[in-house]
Amino acid sequence: MAKQAMLKFVNVARDMPEKRAPDLRRGDFNEIYGEFAAAKAGEQSGRCSQCGVPYCQSHCPLHNNIPDWLRMTAEGRLQEAYEISQATNTFPEICGRICPQDRLCEGNCVIEQSGHGTVTIGAVEKYITDTAFEEGWVQPITNGGERSESVGIIGAGPGGLACADMLRRAGVQVTVYDRYDRGGGLMTYGIPGFKLEKDVVMKRMAQLEEGGVTFRLNCDVGRDITFEEIRENHDAVLIATGVYKTRDLQAPGVGAAGIVRAIDFLTASNRKSFGDPVEDFDNGKLNAEGKKVVVIGGGDTAMDCVRTAIRQGATSVKCLYRRDRDNMPGSQREVSNAEEEGVEFVWLSAPKGFKGDSVEGVIVQKMRLGAPDATGRQVPELIEGSDYVEEADLVIKALGFEPEELPKLWGVEGLEVTRWGTVLADFQTHETSLPGVYACGDIQRGASLVVWAIRDGREAAQAILAQLAGGAAMAAE
Repeated sequence: MAKQAMLKFVNVARDMPEKRAPDLRRGDFNEIYGEFAAAKAGEQSGRCSQCGVPYCQSHCPLHNNIPDWLRMTAEGRLQEAYEISQATNTFPEICGRICPQDRLCEGNCVIEQSGHGTVTIGAVEKYITDTAFEEGWVQPITNGGERSESVGIIGAGPGGLACADMLRRAGVQVTVYDRYDRGGGLMTYGIPGFKLEKDVVMKRMAQLEEGGVTFRLNCDVGRDITFEEIRENHDAVLIATGVYKTRDLQAPGVGAAGIVRAIDFLTASNRKSFGDPVEDFDNGKLNAEGKKVVVIGGGDTAMDCVRTAIRQGATSVKCLYRRDRDNMPGSQREVSNAEEEGVEFVWLSAPKGFKGDSVEGVIVQKMRLGAPDATGRQVPELIEGSDYVEEADLVIKALGFEPEELPKLWGVEGLEVTRWGTVLADFQTHETSLPGVYACGDIQRGASLVVWAIRDGREAAQAILAQLAGGAAMAAE
């Protein structure tokens, strides 16, 4: 029976859940992919070759037991599939939606390398956990007994929440401090609903609250509470703030009205999806409706911006990127989705300046790719005399994020940072230069993926539990 359920990749083609037509999905912020039906999820899971060396698993930052839960799904054992998936991943339904599987698990699938088309791992992962929520298999957070030790976590993004989940399951008292009015970090306010509908994140927030995690929201460390107060109140502290400082442009006219940061644009749009009043959206400052929009950047944040602008009713949306399509950092799948929805990509182009006190256009300079640099990537070179003006009413800067200067912002002495401004911490234990203080996620590794933050948060939880156990042993002696 088990053999018949697997190894179907020779005669069953790769298939994804149905994608809504571009003219339909442009009109709303709902997710663009439908759900697998049970039969289709089982069929696609059965394409897994159950290879002896699962590269999908080794190239997943969480080392998820992918072949095992694919096999359970193929055999109709969905609850077991969920339990295996949840054992290594705190938020599998989120990773199934937003991980760049084409660069991670699916991109390293053995049958993909043999020419049969990768297993649709992300879609099956999403299906398993969505089904688990529907069927009531997602259990409340419980522990074997409450402990007196407490941990303060600064930041309610994926790293902080993954750590909170593991600590509560061990009975530790957990308080999460976050500057925003809702938890979830960029999963809530940075990623648009068409990639991650917000009720998916809020379900996990509710599970954590019901499991005993205390959230202090609208709490800005350094203003509403000091870092030292948090240290005094807890046995250990985790810094999981993420990185929110926007990389900026240095170009003539960059201060013109109508040139905005990606994080502001995306946050305003996501707040509107919650029904919040957003003055800068309602007055048009952060609203693309009826405007010619130019987005500068080539990463996943830029893709989120162009696709959001389309849905807001922009008259045109263009994305400037200084390299070509093959060299852009964003997901190729996202680029294809954006093109289907009407986004125009202007490759080998970079902004030289901006026209108008209220922006009227971007002065664009054309580029070509020259010799590779030390990393092996070809360096963009300016083509002299190729400048032209791209009309624009709204320009969105999506150039990536950098860490805030936490020691200065929080008035902390002894917290060491790297030359990039990230918190210096061990990449296994996540211990910083301050005793009892840990760091994880983007504030440690720089702007990265949600799945890496989840891994870091889980590792930090294990290190913190070891520290607390060591302290308890010393107290007993």
